[in-house]
Amino acid sequence: MTWISLLTCSFIVLLSTKSVLSYYVLIDAHDEECFFEKLTSGTKLLVTYEVIEGGFLDIDVKITGPDQKEIYRGDRESSGKTTFSAHMDGIYKLCFSNRMSTMTPKMVMFEMDVGDSPKLDMASGKTSDNVTLHHNKLEELVAELSASLSNIKHEQEFMEVRERIHRAINENTNSRVVMWSCFEAFILLAMAFGQVYYLKRFFEVRRVV
Repeated sequence: MTWISLLTCSFIVLLSTKSVLSYYVLIDAHDEECFFEKLTSGTKLLVTYEVIEGGFLDIDVKITGPDQKEIYRGDRESSGKTTFSAHMDGIYKLCFSNRMSTMTPKMVMFEMDVGDSPKLDMASGKTSDNVTLHHNKLEELVAELSASLSNIKHEQEFMEVRERIHRAINENTNSRVVMWSCFEAFILLAMAFGQVYYLKRFFEVRRVV
């Protein structure tokens, strides 16, 4: 493969890489938030989510199809990932429920990555008869690289969220340890001064006038 082919491959990868946005939603206690995506039959949908703040970092997740058929369900999960293919045309619903919480709201980060429509894949397959075998291999390589880049992007975003959560936990724990150490030092100093004062009074010679 020449350097021109490599440059062409890199350029096509950059163009074919889809921009997947991360969404943040705050779900109050005893509340539920739902999101909708219109899909055609056979289209793949990748859903990733993680609770980044609130309570025990757990949430109920449910995905249903246009026929109200339950596709995915997760109870009290902190994070997760699921992929499915649309079994029919219509609007699919993703719901996050915080109804099990009595007073704590939850902050959830999630992504919905919609794959290519199978109709587009069939159209591209018809035109592939007019290209060479080299171009076919190049297209397959571009598709694999695009999928790999998308997965790497997802993992980096969720690793960033996990690092942020763990850093907040560590800083909170460190501040509590420092406060407890200061409290212990204050108690030790108070006990030391108290003991010195008590011993001084105990051995003090009292003069009777």
